[in-house]
Amino acid sequence: MSDTDKTIGGDPGARVTDPPNQRRPADGAPDIAEDDLTGFRFDASQPTVGPATLAVPDVPSQLSARYLFPTEKYRGEWRRHWIHLMPVVMVGVLATFIGGYAIGMLGRTSTAEVAVTIVVILYLLALSWAAWKIADWYFDRFILTNKRVMVISGIITRKVAMMPLLRVTDMKYEQSPLGRMMNYGTFVMESAGQDQALREVKHLPDPNELYLQICEEMYEPAAVDARDEVEEEELDDKFQAEDSKRVGGDA
Repeated sequence: MSDTDKTIGGDPGARVTDPPNQRRPADGAPDIAEDDLTGFRFDASQPTVGPATLAVPDVPSQLSARYLFPTEKYRGEWRRHWIHLMPVVMVGVLATFIGGYAIGMLGRTSTAEVAVTIVVILYLLALSWAAWKIADWYFDRFILTNKRVMVISGIITRKVAMMPLLRVTDMKYEQSPLGRMMNYGTFVMESAGQDQALREVKHLPDPNELYLQICEEMYEPAAVDARDEVEEEELDDKFQAEDSKRVGGDA
């Protein structure tokens, strides 16, 4: 009888033999075939979900850089989700259909020229309003640093709302069914003070990842700094390797 045979219920007469791919060698470790591990290995090259891999710009844009002081560490900036523009788009589409229908109906009257001119002017005003709202959305920013969160809005009249992270006593984000489908949400932040310049921010993209990044910045700032230092060192090594290859090629 081989070493891989086993007894059942203490009965020497009843024995079972392990499958070939699970038989134990002399050292006692199981001999598992490579095919048995298919689907169970962890691939470290695949990206993980969380603040460590949230894609954000490495440097602030010119719009937000002017509102950061030198000792402040920039973490990222985000534009509101495109769903924020849906009311504007709907107004533009309705204005187009209503304007076309009105021009077709008024063109048969005796005062067609004056009526059509008025309709065209109203239609152009609606399009101008829509273009203004789109430009306003484009320049809006939600900014995160190691010390505060900011919301920059407005084109001509610029508004900068700010809340220090140390004063945030409660924070949550809300997602409607459509928000879960389209991956956007509304952030609500409570602070110790009664007057809050920044409390509710609607239609922010990737709310779960952004929520984790803000929480990490509030409760584990040392871990964020350490990760940034490692990333900077990796970038420096990469640039040095590329420079070495370039110098070697030129030589």
